[in-house]
Formats: sequence, C-alpha cells, structure tokens
Amino acid sequence: MPQNEYIERFTKQHGRRLDHEERTRKRAARETHHASAQAQGLRGLRAKLHQQKRHKEKIQMKKQIKQQEEKNVKGTDDSAPTSTPLPPYLLERGKESNAKVLSSAIKNKRAEKAAKFSVPLPKVRGISEEEMFKVVKTGKKTAKKSWKRMITKPTFVGPDFTRRPVKYERFIRPMGLRYKKANVTHPELGVTVQLPILSVKKNPQSPMYTQLGVLTKGTIVEVNVSELGIVTAGGKVVWGRWAQITNNCEMDGCVNAVLLV
Repeated sequence: MPQNEYIERFTKQHGRRLDHEERTRKRAARETHHASAQAQGLRGLRAKLHQQKRHKEKIQMKKQIKQQEEKNVKGTDDSAPTSTPLPPYLLERGKESNAKVLSSAIKNKRAEKAAKFSVPLPKVRGISEEEMFKVVKTGKKTAKKSWKRMITKPTFVGPDFTRRPVKYERFIRPMGLRYKKANVTHPELGVTVQLPILSVKKNPQSPMYTQLGVLTKGTIVEVNVSELGIVTAGGKVVWGRWAQITNNCEMDGCVNAVLLV
C-alpha cells in the first residue's frame, strides 16, 4: 500500500466510528446552510462571480429536467386525417395519450414516502440523561469509580445477547426492565395482538438509546407479524413490520404499540 494511504489502511483494519453515518448525514445537511451563509456574506466582484456561477447551475438543472420530461412524454400524433378506413378495434387507438412528467413522478414519490413513514406520534417529550441513567459506584474507592450507568427505562435485548465482563461493562440493563413482547394494534383491522419484538429500529431521543435498545414513548420497533397472516402482492408472507410505541412502558408495565401500515 502506498505511504500516503494510511487513513484507508486504518479504516480497513479498525473500521469506522459507530456514529460515522450520522455525522456524514449531518455534514451533508449543513453544506447548504454553509453555502447560503457564505453567499450572503459576499460583496462586490466576488458576489457577482458567485451569482453568475449559480445562474449557470440553475440553467443546467432546468435543461436536464426538460430533457427528462421530453424523454418520458408519450403520445400519438393524430393531427393528419387519413382517407383510409380503419377497423372498429383501431378507432380508439389514436386518442391515447400518456404523459409521464418527471415533476409529477417526484411529487408522487415524496408523497408515498411521507405517507409510508408517517407515525402516530410525530413529537415526543425529551428525556435527559439524568432521568435515563443512574450512576453506579463500584470498586473499593467508591468516591472515584463512578463511571458505570444503570438504565432506568425498559429495554430490549436480542435472544443471543451476552453481557460483557463486569470489569468492562459500562451500561447495565436490569433484567426486570427487559421486554420481549409488545401489544400491537392494527389501525385498519382494529385488533390488538401480542407479538414478539425483533429489534429496536429508532429511538427519537438519541442514537445511543437506539443502540442500547431503550424502549420509550415514540420508539420505532420491529415486531414479528407472521401470526397475522399479512402477505405481499407477490404472495410472500410478511415476517417483520415496524410499529411505534404509544405509552410510557415503565409506568404501565407493558409495551403498547401501533402498527405502521
């Protein structure tokens, strides 16, 4: 390997940070804000050059969209009448016109995506780390060794979960606050079934709570819906579906969720 590729070598050997994807996504989202702030701060000749550059980029973007629209538009040209008689089954063929415009396709896709990921609880109350974690002091010098944390909220761990050695375990998930099943309500059918939890997909409080499997109000979990008999258009049985928790599990002693359909 060349001498100057030490970063790629380190990545192959040790991997990336656990929050690498999240940091990359946030960095990409901040680029537009940085570009806007930089454009607002330009003066004089620099502002004119930047505006000229942006003008060319917008023209190029509009040209690409127009080319895509012309490429997708389909229709029949029946403006020139003919004296040749047509059979009855071909009389309606000249009136067909099917226009697939790029903008409408993009709008429909966004609407479908927004409807797919719409959740019953779009906003939840924030939980501080003081409320989530309890400081556990261990060792002989208890005044100094207080680096362990015990989770005070219900959690989910997989069936093949094994605890780390006590010496290296930082977060403690109590056995009495672990849940394996959830009471899932189907919004269209109006029935509630107790289904096993497969995994925790997203906790809106923090990515760290998602990794720890903390179950709070508004958390998206994946449940096993094979018992409900849901099938796809191709006839395959659906194994896992997402559901959102709608109650405070630590107060009720159970997990209530609504299926996202």
